[in-house]
Amino acid sequence: MFELFEKVMLTALGAAAITQKKGEELVQEMKSRYKISEEEGRAFLDRIQEMVKTGQQRSAEMAETEVKKALDRMGMVSREEYDRLERRVRALEALQVQNLSVEAEEECIES
Repeated sequence: MFELFEKVMLTALGAAAITQKKGEELVQEMKSRYKISEEEGRAFLDRIQEMVKTGQQRSAEMAETEVKKALDRMGMVSREEYDRLERRVRALEALQVQNLSVEAEEECIES
């Protein structure tokens, strides 16, 4: 499951890199072919990059949602839930050790 999420993220990052390069090439072509200014080309490129960024964010959110659903279906807990349970177990173990020490002390006093 995590491999799927990783692949989605790497694909999104790769698309961003390609889009940047292709976008700059497109601006150069538009400047020469359509006689637009550098400022107009940059504004166009910025709009394209913003659309790509929005698309990547949506893709990442959808992938994360699907991974969470899959983990829920498999009965797996999130990292946050695991960490919370681990802290709880450690606290209970410490309390148990403390109670055993008190009981041992009481036995020594009674003897």
